[in-house]
Amino acid sequence: MFVKAVDALNRLIGRAAMYLIFVMIGVLLYSSISKTFFFPSIWTLEVAQFLMVTYFLLGGAYSMQLDAHVRMDLLYGNWSPRRRAAVDAFTILLLVFYLCFLLYGGVSSTAYALEYDETSYSAWSPSMAPIKIIMTFGVAMMLLQTLATFFRDVAQARGKPIE
Repeated sequence: MFVKAVDALNRLIGRAAMYLIFVMIGVLLYSSISKTFFFPSIWTLEVAQFLMVTYFLLGGAYSMQLDAHVRMDLLYGNWSPRRRAAVDAFTILLLVFYLCFLLYGGVSSTAYALEYDETSYSAWSPSMAPIKIIMTFGVAMMLLQTLATFFRDVAQARGKPIE
């Protein structure tokens, strides 16, 4: 139940996030045109960076779900599915540990941005709270997908795969 719910949620978020690349292209195209023919905009570079961070972090869990992350395949490809699942279940615990620290830092940084109305140091100086909220949410979704993948790997290693 947990695995299927997390998969469905991350599939929805990931598919929505993948279209942000087109928004980012539009912002960068506008930036190029305005710098060439008109007055340069001070907001375009930062908006493009925020969109890229959103695209990357909200799409990460979906990428993990599709098993599309980069992996060293020197030995891994020759192993049986059960052995791969057992090794993945072990190594994913390290990822959970890392993501827990990342989530703690994200929550702390987001709380700071909200409490002190943190802004960027650029000339445009946008509020940092929205992007930090998105970043923290992306890490949380990655953590949930990691746990779902862990449960799926444990079930696969035991010979009872979750379908």
